[in-house]
Amino acid sequence: MSNTTMAVRTTNTAARVQRTVIKTLEYLALLLACFIALLPIVSSFTTSFKTAEEYATSNAMDLPRNWLNFENYRQVWVDGEMLRAFLTSASVVVVVVVVSVMMGSMLAYVLNRFRFPGNGLIRNLFMIATLIPGIAMQVTTYDIMRQLGFLNSIVGYMILMSGTDVISIYIFLQYFENLDGALDESAVLEGCTYFGVFFKILLPLTKPAIITVAVLKGVGVYNEYYNANLYLQSNTWRTISTALYSFSGPFKSSYNIICAGVLLTLIPSLIVFLIFQKQVYAGLASGSVKG
Repeated sequence: MSNTTMAVRTTNTAARVQRTVIKTLEYLALLLACFIALLPIVSSFTTSFKTAEEYATSNAMDLPRNWLNFENYRQVWVDGEMLRAFLTSASVVVVVVVVSVMMGSMLAYVLNRFRFPGNGLIRNLFMIATLIPGIAMQVTTYDIMRQLGFLNSIVGYMILMSGTDVISIYIFLQYFENLDGALDESAVLEGCTYFGVFFKILLPLTKPAIITVAVLKGVGVYNEYYNANLYLQSNTWRTISTALYSFSGPFKSSYNIICAGVLLTLIPSLIVFLIFQKQVYAGLASGSVKG
């Protein structure tokens, strides 16, 4: 056997070993990521079946003595008025998602299809806005909400949460950039207005982007706590997050009940994500590349 053949076999063997090591490291990293993501959910699940005494005397990962103890779920549903909180959060999510999708898509349509002085400036301003910490603007935002009479107002909270975020704008921008401008020109030549071009031709073609933005925005609003606690201090308009917080306080925190409530709140967002996960992944992938 020649030296060349031996060298080729040695190189191939080394390459196979390298690929095997890389694949093994990839799977180990994936398993570690899954473990980190699932550990809080598993801990909440086991804790939700424990009594207060059992939770105080056991480890967070210890199994409950009775898997049929649904008292925590009953208590969080009744005492926490979770049904009213679900309805409040659902109404906020629907309104905010509709307004955000329309605002984001219209703004992206104007920035992409029309060239005017200040177009680039507007895009840069949106990018700069993402660099400003949200907490730094809370004093001004709170003062504006107070002067407009939007404190403890569900309408004011919906308006506040309907602000178009940069991610939504850029997802729609990438979709519009991939749509041929000849569609607009042909429609305009046929007598269609710009509103008609947007609503009848372009907007239906951005369905994956709409689903992606709706799911991302909806889940974010559904899980939002800070603004809900700050601007909806009345018990009349408690959302899911503020309803869960009612079981926590400076003197006592019923974490076994809170875990039961957390699992209940996960169900709607989990169902929505499982239904639209293909569209979400497709929208994010399409919005990340151009061409």
